[in-house]
Amino acid sequence: MRFTEHELTAALTGTAKAVLAAQRKDVRKGKADIDTVWDTMDRYQRFTLLDGLGTQVLPVLVALPDVEVEAGTRPTFTDAQVTEAVEGLVGDAGGRVRRKVVVKTRTELVKIALSHVPPRQDPDALIVPDHL
Repeated sequence: MRFTEHELTAALTGTAKAVLAAQRKDVRKGKADIDTVWDTMDRYQRFTLLDGLGTQVLPVLVALPDVEVEAGTRPTFTDAQVTEAVEGLVGDAGGRVRRKVVVKTRTELVKIALSHVPPRQDPDALIVPDHL
């Protein structure tokens, strides 16, 4: 699948915030807002989280099959397509149980990433300022 840089960035950032929200007790209990927590993290903390997730999610997003995406909609994939892409990249490292856990976890991360991909924009409808 050909995603734009903006779409990949939004997907990865959304996934990172979802993982961070799951890890932080104050966010889970509603005592802190995830965007506030994200903004208070320093650049290195955000980089570390994004880098770790990026190595797991981005190769799978690129390996997904090509689909037609109408302007104003998000790309959609079946669970089988996502799982197949993950399995193709995981390989046979570790035992049978470990591989199954890695595939399941990575599949869920990719689904979260896909839910954060912004709707596709129509390149012909983009407005260019007059002063450029």
